[in-house]
Amino acid sequence: MSILVTLIIGAIAGWLGSLIFSGSGLGLIGNIIIGILGSFVGYWLLGLLNFSFGGGTLGAILTGAVGAIVILALANLIFGGRK
Repeated sequence: MSILVTLIIGAIAGWLGSLIFSGSGLGLIGNIIIGILGSFVGYWLLGLLNFSFGGGTLGAILTGAVGAIVILALANLIFGGRK
């Protein structure tokens, strides 16, 4: 997978995760970072649960979104919600 595709998938996954969790985006760079980190967390967490969204682009986006939601939930618990 090329760097450009990774960044695009990360941006979509981060945007989807932030949209589902908090209702607003984090900006392009924030979405990319959360999406890429969320992919690592998502693959690790779903691997522990023996669950997979399948291969391909859609599976990567959904896994990244799940991981992004987990990251955003933990950040909300640690730093408190937005006011």
